Amino acid sequence: MTDSAERDAAEEASAFSHPPVTPDATAAYGSHPDQVVDFYTSRDGNNAAPLVVLLHGGAWRAPYDRTHLTPFADFLARRGFVVANVEYRRGSLLPQQGGDAPVAGRWPDTFDDVAAALDALPALVRDAVPHADPRRTVLAGHSAGGHLALWAAGRHVLPEGSPWRTPRPAPLRGVVAMAPIADFAKALELDVCGGAVLQLLGGKGELAARAPHADPAALLPTGIATVVVQGREDIVVPQAVAEAYVDAAAKAGETVGLTLLDDVGHFPLIDPAADACAVVAEEIAQLAY
Repeated sequence: MTDSAERDAAEEASAFSHPPVTPDATAAYGSHPDQVVDFYTSRDGNNAAPLVVLLHGGAWRAPYDRTHLTPFADFLARRGFVVANVEYRRGSLLPQQGGDAPVAGRWPDTFDDVAAALDALPALVRDAVPHADPRRTVLAGHSAGGHLALWAAGRHVLPEGSPWRTPRPAPLRGVVAMAPIADFAKALELDVCGGAVLQLLGGKGELAARAPHADPAALLPTGIATVVVQGREDIVVPQAVAEAYVDAAAKAGETVGLTLLDDVGHFPLIDPAADACAVVAEEIAQLAY
């Protein structure tokens, strides 16, 4: 085992070692069991707390649900945010779990769900966490969830005729994408997460038709303040993917912030025990306030 692999395994073990945190409220945005949002109230009693909308990672695959992000959601709630932790439909089971293949995501269900959740959130927030201030909403996601966060923020620039296109930008203060699968061309080149991008899109035969509707690097400029936080030692979604997205934004005339963290891999960004997690929270606060 290489030093990088050992580091990654240790960081993953730490991030996943925290017990799940029960939400303060849960609301459905659809009829499927995965179409739910968990809410965490701000722990400081703030009656106008910023809202952080979280999208979890896991390569869009079924074994990884929102549960592993609940300690991070609680971490943010303890720093004065109201948090909405969004679940969405993901791919099938891995072979060792009885599935046919390690399929990442479902087309179009994964995108249908994220779009529906974001559209439903204003009403859900009013009912579940009325002390949240939706005027100060920051969208955040980790890994595959970082992809979905960037994608959701770019729905207004989706191709004409896309079922997820919106007539105007989402009312966001900004987006914080943590080690996102942000540029599909670079992710394909590096075979990120064992071919997850191709699986998400339905295979090579669908790549050309579907990528323009799903690749954040194709949805630029968004006009929404965006920051990417990336560990330099990340071997799951390497730094080159984040840099490709930032470069694509620059070519489109938009500046995307890139915060690179030394001696940090993929998982410390969502690990409350890691210093990197506090950096992420500060980036969110900079946009929210």
